[in-house]
Amino acid sequence: MLHTSKLTAKYQTTLPPSVRQALQLQVGDYVGFELIAGEVRLRRATPLDLAFNQALSGTLSEWDSAADEQAFKGL
Repeated sequence: MLHTSKLTAKYQTTLPPSVRQALQLQVGDYVGFELIAGEVRLRRATPLDLAFNQALSGTLSEWDSAADEQAFKGL
């Protein structure tokens, strides 16, 4: 079954209640987005997902400049 939600001007959305219930999401929980063959899979983020993301994000600071933002803006 397809569930839909509209994006705001800031590209934010509200997850439909049926999706929140299926994933057992609560306020403050994290979700993960997996890109697979042109589609996005949404799932509840696990502690391992969060630890990996935190460890990885510290290594990406070399690409965090205004010039990088401009160079990759359209991608």
